[in-house]
Amino acid sequence: MITRQAACSCGQLQVTTCGEPVRISVCHCLACQQRTGSIFGVQARFPKASCSVVGNATAYTRTADSGNTITFHFCPTCGATVYYQPDDMLDILMVPVGAFADPRFPAPRISVYEERRHTWASLPVEIEHIA
Repeated sequence: MITRQAACSCGQLQVTTCGEPVRISVCHCLACQQRTGSIFGVQARFPKASCSVVGNATAYTRTADSGNTITFHFCPTCGATVYYQPDDMLDILMVPVGAFADPRFPAPRISVYEERRHTWASLPVEIEHIA
């Protein structure tokens, strides 16, 4: 079974995942744009039972466009988000794909909130696109 390690910029906060992600997606919502400082967020979902977290994290909870709440866990030293959990999916841990620092990480299979996608950003046509 494949094991991957995600970490913050300074390495203090880490998540180790075991197995393949159950979903990899791109999110174009404005909150993901603000959180990442980029034009979208890319995240992988894993069963929480297949993940282990090491290090200290600070938590921030916000309400998503859907009305659900999401708790983000980030490094108190460098500020990088390393994992987050939607409060309506307590058995899932979401990890920003960039935290793995692995250019071979599998590609996303779904793109959401595309009505907020920057018009000059394009994604593969073969993935599922949701407005």
